[in-house]
Amino acid sequence: MLPRLRAVALALVALAAAGATGCDDEFLTEKPRDIIVADNLYTDLAGFEAGLNALYYQVRRERAGSDDGQTNNIFQTGMVIGVDNGYGMYLSPTERLFTEYGVRNNSQDDYIRRTWNWLYQTINAANTIINRADGPAVTMTTAEKERVVAEARLIRAWAYRHLSYMWGAVPVTLEESSGEAIRTDWERIPRDSVRRIIVADLLYAESKLPTTSSNPGKVTKAVAQHYLAEMYLALGQPAQAEEKAQAVINDPQYKLITARYGVRSTQPGVPFMDQFVDGNVNRSQGNTEALWVLQYAFNTVGGGTNIMRRSWVTRYESNRGLAVSLENGGRGIGRLAMTRYALNLYEPADQRGGEFAVRRYYLMNNAATLPAGRRLGDTVKTVVAAEKANDPLWPSTRKWDGASPIDPASAEQYGDQPYIRLAETYLLLAEAQFKQGKLAPAADAINALRRRAGASVITPAQVTLDFILDERSRELVTEEQRRYTLLRTGTLLDRVKRYNPITAPVMIARDTLLPIPQDVIDANSGKPMAQNPGF
Repeated sequence: MLPRLRAVALALVALAAAGATGCDDEFLTEKPRDIIVADNLYTDLAGFEAGLNALYYQVRRERAGSDDGQTNNIFQTGMVIGVDNGYGMYLSPTERLFTEYGVRNNSQDDYIRRTWNWLYQTINAANTIINRADGPAVTMTTAEKERVVAEARLIRAWAYRHLSYMWGAVPVTLEESSGEAIRTDWERIPRDSVRRIIVADLLYAESKLPTTSSNPGKVTKAVAQHYLAEMYLALGQPAQAEEKAQAVINDPQYKLITARYGVRSTQPGVPFMDQFVDGNVNRSQGNTEALWVLQYAFNTVGGGTNIMRRSWVTRYESNRGLAVSLENGGRGIGRLAMTRYALNLYEPADQRGGEFAVRRYYLMNNAATLPAGRRLGDTVKTVVAAEKANDPLWPSTRKWDGASPIDPASAEQYGDQPYIRLAETYLLLAEAQFKQGKLAPAADAINALRRRAGASVITPAQVTLDFILDERSRELVTEEQRRYTLLRTGTLLDRVKRYNPITAPVMIARDTLLPIPQDVIDANSGKPMAQNPGF
């Protein structure tokens, strides 16, 4: 992989293009030769690889901070709380937006604006790569060009996917924004039309991406097929969704993790959780379930960080006898939390809800604050009562546990993380089969996951949409963009009302979409841009 510094430089160049202004005067046209810009970068394969590195950095930001310092609220927030299985525990403004809705869900909210900008920046960077790959002076083979374009088109589809779920109808551009092509007359394209554009990008990616890659962070054909299965479901085409999901599942290089492996295989644990341990996450490390892995690197320019542990682990150290430690999961802020519904979904033998997957206790390790009669090494049990803010004894997922042994209290995290797993493809398959009335095959797909987890198998008669959504939570809680799943299945408002007692009293139909940022509407001076209903 090329030096990440070059990739970050490209990101700054390509993303800045969206805000450039132009001039027809040749004398004033800048022709930089000593800095990296798109004109002198996109000439050969090395330059395009640097551009792709910048695109992958944009994807990884989903699990990084969305504020300017990138260490505070996580971009993922709006995708995973204010839903049936997730709520905001530490109530800074972004968590309150998706916990309280009402006047907080407004077109001038900073999180909404930053998220919109992040996704359109990504799209412009992808368009720049796609458009310039056909340049007459570019020195790439046909196969190299097709693979580069396929990666960029998949990430462009990834960005429009986010936009279509969060805002519905959105503006679409497939061209690079530059000084000569700045527009102020954008129109919002209907959601299903956006999704058909996503499908076109994904079909191209499927046809041109390799089945494997020596670079663990690169997307491959299976990623395109996985997203195609989801998009076909969103478009009401379950037969096509089934075909794409089966293509992934039938690929012999992918299989569910059913036995212990890797760097902690001799320590207590369960197979399900081995795939989340740093050193086990990539396919080269034995993870046959990984379709797409986000890569992070400590002390590496452009290596990136994430704050998943910071977001999901509670402030347990505020309990007497406890201090931040690697054994207790690392330092958490507890901004995001699983609901009681999510915590209580598991059968006693289901490994996905057991002590190795969900934090059920902490070990006392702070002699200075030990309660009377307690000793170092004693346990402090977590408690599932009523959801509330700032609960330091609330259980949390252990998927993102981990901390630097040098500084266990650091906010950032550097271990590689699963982004898309084969398990989700099985659940997309089950949904596609259920929608076609194929209950027996759907039960088989679900049971593949339940057997792996030690849960009881189900019968075809038990397969319902509610059961599939419950199983998705059991398997994918804190991983999937849960808001998108519920929007796709038309169940967001209903399931929030049933399972999220914090948000249920305040969420209304309007809140199933976010408002278009007001500065976007104001900047579109050439044509009025409609706001989403109710805002």
